[in-house]
Amino acid sequence: MTDEKTLLELRNLEIEVDTPRGPIRPVSGISLSIPKGKTLALVGESGCGKSMTALSVMRLLPGNARILSGTDTLSGEDLFPVPESVMQAVRGRRIGMIFQEPSTSLNPVMTVGDQIGEVLSRHLGLKGKEKTEEEIAWLRRVGIPEPEKRVNAFPFQLSGGQKQRCMIAMALAGDPDLVIADEPTTALDVTLQKQILDLLLRLQAERSLSLLLITHDLAVVRKMAHYVALMYAGEIVEQAPADEFFSHQAHPYAKQLLAALPSTARKGKLLASIPGTVPDFLQPIEGCRFAPRCLWAVDACREGTIPLKPISDVHACACIRPYSEKTRTDDEPPLPPKAAPGRTLLEAKGLRVWFPEGRKLFRTDKDYVHAVDGIDITLRENETLALVGESGSGKTTAGKAILRLLGKEAKISGSIRICGEDTASPKGKNLKALRQAAQIIFQDPFSSLDPRMTVGETLLEALESLRPDMSREEKSERIRGLLSRVGLREDALRRYPHEFSGGQRQRIAIARALAPEPKLIICDEPTSALDVSVQAQILNLLGRIQRETGIAYLLITHNFGVVEYIADRVAVMRSGKIVEEGPLEDVLQHPASTYTRELLDAVPRLGGI
Repeated sequence: MTDEKTLLELRNLEIEVDTPRGPIRPVSGISLSIPKGKTLALVGESGCGKSMTALSVMRLLPGNARILSGTDTLSGEDLFPVPESVMQAVRGRRIGMIFQEPSTSLNPVMTVGDQIGEVLSRHLGLKGKEKTEEEIAWLRRVGIPEPEKRVNAFPFQLSGGQKQRCMIAMALAGDPDLVIADEPTTALDVTLQKQILDLLLRLQAERSLSLLLITHDLAVVRKMAHYVALMYAGEIVEQAPADEFFSHQAHPYAKQLLAALPSTARKGKLLASIPGTVPDFLQPIEGCRFAPRCLWAVDACREGTIPLKPISDVHACACIRPYSEKTRTDDEPPLPPKAAPGRTLLEAKGLRVWFPEGRKLFRTDKDYVHAVDGIDITLRENETLALVGESGSGKTTAGKAILRLLGKEAKISGSIRICGEDTASPKGKNLKALRQAAQIIFQDPFSSLDPRMTVGETLLEALESLRPDMSREEKSERIRGLLSRVGLREDALRRYPHEFSGGQRQRIAIARALAPEPKLIICDEPTSALDVSVQAQILNLLGRIQRETGIAYLLITHNFGVVEYIADRVAVMRSGKIVEEGPLEDVLQHPASTYTRELLDAVPRLGGI
């Protein structure tokens, strides 16, 4: 890869995992290296083996996994053969790790200071006052406000961004040479993401850190990485310097991933999604693993008889015909023109949502948390309004208040009209009418689907609850039509949520939301946890459904690429209030609010791609 001094080198890594269906090999003979003081981004779809590779570097594989072959060389020493007692000294001291979800990685019964202190005492030998001072110093370095107080705080007392900063402090407190960052900003809004990434860049420059960054956000890769390794089905299919990777892709998989990214330039067009899923590791794979999903594959690719040519230490396809503008969408019907906005479907005026603070019997306004504090929202047929802002700004609370999905403790005031009907305190038939007219797609489809119900039972329940006017035959026909509309086969009806991929589960959630034929759907971060290729499939689906039915979307998201692609108007929320609202082009190109400009400045970009 480079003539720079190599810190970490993996060679021919092969991992096997025992499963109820038999052994699988999620990592199959990969090789990669990370130079001193540089960042290697490991990218690819969910299930391709990225996190398993990272865990093998730390020797933290689950009990049903084992390393079959390969070397893990850190500063010239192979870590695979060394005893566990030696690895305990390596973890935290020579290699640190930032896990994807700090809420589940931090110990809930220990203060954040004590958790940082464990690293300091074990690896640096600090004790007493000296250790406490260093704990506070690390909290200050990672930007935690009032570190002298926060050192005694428990994780539940911190925001998501603050917990991630504490995770970074723990990973860096032992002064490691290498830090593994596994999706460190996936769940963060753009301002927190920028703060975390800038912090990592600053600490990398100060300490000459090497960084293994695992992410599916290619804009973050563009900002952070010196080198990129693209992984597919357990193999590294392309590895190159970042500038080379983004300017000219050697492998069709890389080409198709970049073509799937939403942007203003692709607005109104189908995104180049990649159909299908990563191959089943239970089956032996002959030839190119990507061939079943590739635009340029020929029979020799699938048979494994095509000669390969080396590019940047990996093999790239030699069979690729010269790249053209062809995409997978050439075989799909184009999106029809979008109709002009029609009648008003949602009108919220002076919407307030306050939550009680403390246990006082008599309260004043100061005794409530003003989560949503007097906002106006209007949404019409054929229209998508994007509600954006930092975490905690009140976006999701506003969406749930519109559908009356908040608990009894929430104090809701203001006027909400859906399809012309006032939804204040709906009960009985009025509540059912509201549920039929307006639905929601939750951020995590896995937790929002009942794991004990098949897809058929889930869709039938929605129809029986909200469309009692339909006959049994009409319901069966409606369910089959829903599956076809969201791109699932009829055999999905007999399967359970855990048997589907993340993108397929989101399609099921969309089908459930569409079942009662609503006029309005609130989409709460519908693509935030999805890969680029799956995200493209969902956005294409939402766009086609809107053009066919005239449905309106209230899109809650922090992904500005998605906003640019699908939204007609944008409303920017901060601290429970809408600080700016208007047509997409006006808000993004000529923001009137300083806060909006700060949000847009924080968005990582891919440049001319």
